[in-house]
Amino acid sequence: MSEHLNPPGDEKPSRAAATAAFAALGLNEALALKLAEEGIAEPTTVQAGAIPALLTGRDGILRSPTGSGKTLAYLLPILQRIDPAKKETQAVVMAPTQELAMQIVRVAETYGGPLGIRTVALIGGAALSRQLDRMKSKPQLVVGTPGRVREVVSLRKLPLHQVRLAVVDETDRVFSLGGKSDVESMLRSMAKDRQTVFVSATRTDAMKEAESRWLRNPWEAEPASEEAELGLPKTIKHGYMICDKREKVDLIRRIARNLKPTGALIFVNDIERIGELLSKLRYEGFSVDALYGDTPGKERGEVMRRFREGRTKLLIASDVAARGLDVPGLPLVIQYEPALDADHYVHRAGRTGRMGREGQSIMLMTPQETFIANKLGKQLGIEFQELRLREGKLLPASEARGARAVPAEPRARAVAKGTERPAAKADRPQFKAEQTGARKPASQSQARPQEPSGRRGTPAAVPAPAKPEPSAKKAPPAGQAPKASKGKADRKKDSKNKGAPRWLKEKRNAANTVEPS
Repeated sequence: MSEHLNPPGDEKPSRAAATAAFAALGLNEALALKLAEEGIAEPTTVQAGAIPALLTGRDGILRSPTGSGKTLAYLLPILQRIDPAKKETQAVVMAPTQELAMQIVRVAETYGGPLGIRTVALIGGAALSRQLDRMKSKPQLVVGTPGRVREVVSLRKLPLHQVRLAVVDETDRVFSLGGKSDVESMLRSMAKDRQTVFVSATRTDAMKEAESRWLRNPWEAEPASEEAELGLPKTIKHGYMICDKREKVDLIRRIARNLKPTGALIFVNDIERIGELLSKLRYEGFSVDALYGDTPGKERGEVMRRFREGRTKLLIASDVAARGLDVPGLPLVIQYEPALDADHYVHRAGRTGRMGREGQSIMLMTPQETFIANKLGKQLGIEFQELRLREGKLLPASEARGARAVPAEPRARAVAKGTERPAAKADRPQFKAEQTGARKPASQSQARPQEPSGRRGTPAAVPAPAKPEPSAKKAPPAGQAPKASKGKADRKKDSKNKGAPRWLKEKRNAANTVEPS
């Protein structure tokens, strides 16, 4: 899970150094050693600020870009504050989607296991009976989706009065996806002196209202930079490609064939397009899967497992289905349709470029949709580049156009080698001379004579060829007698016979013929 991994360095730090860095924040030795074993060298910015504050039991607002380590920032203090000797649920973490909840469960089991803390997942879409059986073990930590957690509470299998630690991960999405009533109902049932933490990459008006109602003097993560304020790290490159709607599938095919990403997440606005896009990409020979918002938990887990292991290269998902997805090192996000608003774009693009790694986000847009890139750029304060594929590379449109131009100097050599077509007829000097009224020489291979000029290096004027005299007559071909010139009488006879029928011409010629004496 890349949410809790730090960017890899050139040299792996010693275990003692890593342990000391987290121990300085107040974490116990067991957690610090486990972090060192997992290869985490030092805390991220949000972890360094949140861990000491949350260890004191203070409410908190963790607002930080995706992939900045928020999960461990709130989970480590919770695990340390839980008493493993008590056989009761002391902490509840709620997440908007099944996938994000399962990611939190995996991290909690990794770091809570050595402390003797049991974690149970209560996730919608999975078998309720099996989850109720697990609740009989009296877990100290429960992680789940709001609807399923509330359902278990209503069955009296999860008493909330003893819960003193509550976390709402992706708070803005929990409230916007319809989980607000479930969350608020459970918060009212928990202990009055509980510690409440809200976590999100963005901060909506609904989240601000919830903060004023449910948090008491909270510690708040101050945005350390513009990227933290936006919820997007600067390691992400933002771009868009222009094409017609019917060309989008082919463009995705070209992107995947040329860039060869280890994996790519494809977002759609309309879930009705998922099936069509899935079948077309599979027909093209790609290994591709899809996630719907109502994908069953078991199937969803299998789909994500194949994608993380690299057996599936492309994953199609809606915004709801992909909420909270965390794929380590995901290099590419393709938006089949532009994001509906800035908040949706943040959570789409935030699936890549996590924990200091580079990532690329590409929106596929029709010519009529390019204004969306300008709008999102102004709202988020980021620059979108128009991109094109050239020679298997993804280039800015300006560079791609320049790569196609042929330099003027080697143009003649390109024509000689046959790698470029000769100039068009209208561009040839000979054609231009004809248009301006100049005459061609008698023979194309015969050069025009030049007279010496008085000034060195200046070509002399070339005289135009003389016109033939009107009286000049062409010589007859060799071996042929010249024709006798006709007299006035003959010319008169020809004029009279002009247009006459053949029989009349023959009769007149016979009458005028004079027999030789």
